[in-house]
Amino acid sequence: MGDSGGRDPLHADPRQAEQHVDEIAAALRTELAMEAAGIGTFDWDLVSGVLERDERLATVFGDDATPSGPGLETFTRRVHPEDRDDVTAAVQRAIDTRDGFDALFRVLVPGGATRWISARGRILSDATGAATRLLGAASDVTDQLGVVRVLESMPAGFYALTREWRFTQVNAEAERMLDRHRDELIGEVLWEAFPAAVGSEFEEAYRRAVTTGEPVTFDAYYPAPLDGWYEVRAWPTSDGLSVYFLEVTERVRAQEKLRRAAERVATVARVSTELAGSLDAEVATGQVPRLVVPVLADACIVSVFDEHGHAQAVSTWHADEGRRDLLERYARSRLPSLTSIPAVTRTMSTGDVLQLSGEQALATTPPGEPRRLLAELRPSAALALPLRGRHRPLGLVSLLYTDGRVPTGQEVATLRDVADRLGMALDNARLYGTQRRLALELQRSMLTAPPEPDHAEIVVRYLPAAEAAAVGGDWYDAFLTPDGATTLVIGDVAGHDTAAAATMGQLRSLLRGIAIGTGAGPADVLRDLDRSMGLLRLSTLVTAAVARLEQVPAEIGAGTTRLRWSNAGHPPPVVLAPDGAVTVLAEDRADVLLGVDADRPRRESVAVLERGTTVLLYTDGLVERRDSDLDEGQARLTAALAELADRPLPELCDLLVERMVDSHPEDDVALVAVRLHRQDRPRPASAGRVDVPEGVPPDPAA
Repeated sequence: MGDSGGRDPLHADPRQAEQHVDEIAAALRTELAMEAAGIGTFDWDLVSGVLERDERLATVFGDDATPSGPGLETFTRRVHPEDRDDVTAAVQRAIDTRDGFDALFRVLVPGGATRWISARGRILSDATGAATRLLGAASDVTDQLGVVRVLESMPAGFYALTREWRFTQVNAEAERMLDRHRDELIGEVLWEAFPAAVGSEFEEAYRRAVTTGEPVTFDAYYPAPLDGWYEVRAWPTSDGLSVYFLEVTERVRAQEKLRRAAERVATVARVSTELAGSLDAEVATGQVPRLVVPVLADACIVSVFDEHGHAQAVSTWHADEGRRDLLERYARSRLPSLTSIPAVTRTMSTGDVLQLSGEQALATTPPGEPRRLLAELRPSAALALPLRGRHRPLGLVSLLYTDGRVPTGQEVATLRDVADRLGMALDNARLYGTQRRLALELQRSMLTAPPEPDHAEIVVRYLPAAEAAAVGGDWYDAFLTPDGATTLVIGDVAGHDTAAAATMGQLRSLLRGIAIGTGAGPADVLRDLDRSMGLLRLSTLVTAAVARLEQVPAEIGAGTTRLRWSNAGHPPPVVLAPDGAVTVLAEDRADVLLGVDADRPRRESVAVLERGTTVLLYTDGLVERRDSDLDEGQARLTAALAELADRPLPELCDLLVERMVDSHPEDDVALVAVRLHRQDRPRPASAGRVDVPEGVPPDPAA
């Protein structure tokens, strides 16, 4: 090949070729980066005045014509009038100082749109140092500035963090809430700028977001100097973490205020429910401290006075489990001197709330053990509220507050309400107890002990309803008639009050008089009793069953006894045979209740019983429950009787009541049971001694 006047590229120096390739690659990378970023370039000849722009920059300015133009007028014509003087001044400053050109300005493109342009350039000078050219680059940053403006104007804090937890951006609201200027924060590490965030919910949530790549939202408290609650939303980005936050201290405080108000209302409701659910003063006072702590105080003591004004019963509760025994010992130690403390005496007499600081509480406490124990409890404040009944003080509620806590006005008002309710409940409980004792004594005085014929063992039981306000009209009776027959009676007057008990007493006496005076059978006795109720204007409904144990000489020899009975709407008698078989003496159709129709005929039934048989009469309280019907109750009764058949009669009756009502009956329970012993043998020792009225033969065989 001939020499063409140039170097053959195939024989060029390899190092120069490699350098040439690197230069091309570098230029290409720069070009690609500028294209991706939308960056255009310009070259302004300061001597000729010609301004040349590449195609990208011409597009940014909205010029479709050739990129070059005659001079500065082409450029300034597009600059927004409000920014034109600033841009011209920036250019002139760069020429005069030979320094760089840097400007952010708006341009008006054809069609009326406005764009934000960021431009930078450098001055080139000739050998004499005179400025000859301005070379630069510019790009459209309208979208970026829109985001910045939004971040700056939004009413929420925003900051961005690198993966090394350094601040890269902080908006104006974040500056205000964090009380730090952005110039102080940019570049600083988050954990160093805000050390209280280390180990807090902030750090845990931020690190979780970065690790999982999932956004997090949470509320958290930052201590002083910020001393506020913040609602935070943080989402990971390719550069690190972006955080948006609002101060919600007032909202949290308002919510906390509402929560505490709701807790106070709920506490009063729980106290009311507890007090309404029990007429036992011990139960009422024992539960209140557990209900008011810790919502209304850190510790509570309820002291109750007896009828002579002496402090006695105490119940306590402390929010700190480790101090509960200490609180109880303190309450017990001050009990003997409680009513002699002057401040307490004034509170009891005036009914006012006694509110003390921790020091005042110690000063008013009796010296010695009470004061020493109270000092160990370290109260920061104390309250005392009297428990007042209708006519006199009934006790004292004492509240202690610890760790700087003091009662608020709302808490004091709520505690006053609790004390008033507890005082009324105690008063009602005591009044109820007095009335109940009187009613029980009245009723039991009318429910006399049964006779004990020679070969018949009789056991009676009465259990008043556990939750009734007063005793009712259930009754039993067992007595001997002049001919030696044993009569068993069971009855139930409608109602649960002293009126029902009084009516029961009248009917019991009437029935006895009719049965003994007339010697009539069970049906006739019930009929005459029904008619007597009408004559005496006893307008009530009564269920009753009358059973009579009879014998003639032939039956004595055969070892049998006749049971004659009549039933006026009452649960049927039950018979337990010597072999353990249980029979319910139920008719196909029961006669009507007493008090419905006195002229309606009444029927009698007869059963022949072997010696060793047990007969049981009972009221419906033994078999009825709210969660089951009468048939289910009678099935449980017959099963229990069969299981207890071999027990002595008193034990059988006790166990039967325990199994059927668990000593906590929903209604009054009365029962009368008779067990027939053999007449050809002495009365068993387990049956006790013979006890019959004078003039009545102890046994027909005698």
